Amino acid sequence: MDFVDRFGKRHREQFKLKRDAEDRLAELQGSTRSGTYRPLADKADVAQACAAFCKYMTERSNRGEKVTESYLRTTRQHCENYIDPAGDYVVRRPGLVRKDSIGFKGGLGAIKLADLTAARTIKFRDEMRRHGAGVVTTRRVLGTLSRIMKHAVETDLVTMNVAKGIRVIGTRDEDSERVTPPSKDDLATLLAAEVDVALQDDAAVKRARKVRDQMIAAAFKLQIRFAASTGLRASEQWALRWRNIDLQLGKVTVDSRIDAYGNIDTTKSAAGKRTVPMGKALLTRLIEWRAATKFSKDDDFVFPDSRGNFTRHTNMMKRFWDPTIVAAGVEPIGWHALRHFAVSTWIEAGLQPKAVQTLAGHASYAITMNRYGHLFPSDDHQIAFDKIAEALA
Repeated sequence: MDFVDRFGKRHREQFKLKRDAEDRLAELQGSTRSGTYRPLADKADVAQACAAFCKYMTERSNRGEKVTESYLRTTRQHCENYIDPAGDYVVRRPGLVRKDSIGFKGGLGAIKLADLTAARTIKFRDEMRRHGAGVVTTRRVLGTLSRIMKHAVETDLVTMNVAKGIRVIGTRDEDSERVTPPSKDDLATLLAAEVDVALQDDAAVKRARKVRDQMIAAAFKLQIRFAASTGLRASEQWALRWRNIDLQLGKVTVDSRIDAYGNIDTTKSAAGKRTVPMGKALLTRLIEWRAATKFSKDDDFVFPDSRGNFTRHTNMMKRFWDPTIVAAGVEPIGWHALRHFAVSTWIEAGLQPKAVQTLAGHASYAITMNRYGHLFPSDDHQIAFDKIAEALA
């Protein structure tokens, strides 16, 4: 079969059977009439779409267009581990060696974009689950695939995003976003716990490093108090510089966040840019900390590492948080639980839901209520039901 597309480009296709050629002709005539014919869809595969998307996002990142290094790495991991584990996807940073494969065999890399259907994508989802991928991981990988297909549609590689809207069903109670903050007793126990951080090092470490670690450990308790009071996300807290803190008025201005690689970016959403007040006790500790630390200039980080650089969250968790949890003997919790604790104290103090949303930096009122609505007092509801019961008595 020999034909010319609407762009004037000539195409030739061969078939063993006449009926296959006739079926293909009917398909081309239909797609041409509807304007959905894409010549590249029969040639480009999913692996090429992955490469094109990653190249596009890397260029955006280089231009500073709200694409973080963490997002790029996560996208590459999804492509290499699940979407195209066979290795057709080859967009990697120079000198970056690919880690061992996770052994997933159900990738889509070699499938032509014209042949990728919703049914095949659903099969991909189910194979991920059978391989042992969790609900959250599967959802994230499908989200990455959907964005790859969306970019393919935008670049005329394909006409439809078949990955859009494909759901991953979790357990019956998995959809609940309600959070349970740590108790005040647990937080007090954490703050009282004594951890000899210097003993976490090798016995041959010099005394100077041990002294330095002990100073950092002392500051660590302030970091806990700060997170449990202001409710800042970890990425926001580690990005804070002294210029963001008004020690006169007792306010923190949140305007940025930092990722695991030290890249400064704007907040998670527009609502993330906010001003959070501080109590007098916390303010006093911060004034003392600024007087004691050698990193006290306006452009210095408020909570730096020992060299004045940004705090690497993973390292902090391993070096300080986890040993503190063990020493305190409380049920293991993540650092983000301190944010939940802060919000719960705001609610207990009588702040209205809209004020809580603003201080927490939530993008919508719904997010606040879905997660913390059960913590707000419901006296009005009880009074209403008492009146209903009296009327029926």
